[in-house]
Amino acid sequence: MFKKLAAEALGLGDIGKIIPSQDYDKVDSDDYILSEDQEKIFFLIKSKRDEYCFTNRALIHIDGASALDKKRILKRYEYYQFPFSNIALQTAGTIDLDVEISFNIGNVPMMISVAKGQIDQLKDLYKALLAIQQEVHHNHSLLNFSNDSIQKAITTVASGKQENVSKSQELRAINEYIFDWNINSFEKYNQKDFSRIFEKYINN
Repeated sequence: MFKKLAAEALGLGDIGKIIPSQDYDKVDSDDYILSEDQEKIFFLIKSKRDEYCFTNRALIHIDGASALDKKRILKRYEYYQFPFSNIALQTAGTIDLDVEISFNIGNVPMMISVAKGQIDQLKDLYKALLAIQQEVHHNHSLLNFSNDSIQKAITTVASGKQENVSKSQELRAINEYIFDWNINSFEKYNQKDFSRIFEKYINN
C-alpha cells in the first residue's frame, strides 16, 4: 500500500503500457472504432486513467480524471482536421522508469508516459506521427496551390470577353466549374486514411 501511494505521489502511477495487437479487443477504445468505415487500430497505449488509441484515421483518447473514478470522457481527433506538431520523444535516464512521447494534435497538447522497456515500440510510433505530420502539411500545401490556381484562372476568364454568351450563362458555367474544382481538390488533398504510413512504421 505504501509503495502504491509513493508511486502516485511521484507521478509514476499512471505510466502507460503499449497493448499488443492481439489484445485490442479487450480495451475500451475498441468499442468506438468506426469499423463500418474500415477504421483499424494500429497502436494503443493504456494507463490506469487513460487510453490513447491511434487508428489509421484518428487518435481516440479515453480521458479519465483519476485512477479511482470510473467516469471517462471520449475524445476523437481526426488527423486531417487536427494536424500533429511539436512531436518529441524523451528517452529514459539512469533512474527513470518511463519514457515519454509528447505532441500537439491541433491545439491540444498530449504527453504520454510509457514503461522504458517499451522504448523501441514508442520509437516506431514517433516515426509514424512525424510521417503523418509531413503528409498532412504536404496535402495542405497542395490544396492551397490548387486554390491559388483557380483564383488566377477566374481572374483571367473575367478579364476576357466572350461573344454571344449572356452574363448569366457565363456566371453559371464558371460557378459550376469552380464548385467541381473545389470539391475534387478537397477530396484529393484532404487525406483521411493513413494506413500506409502505419503499416510502414509500426511493427504489429
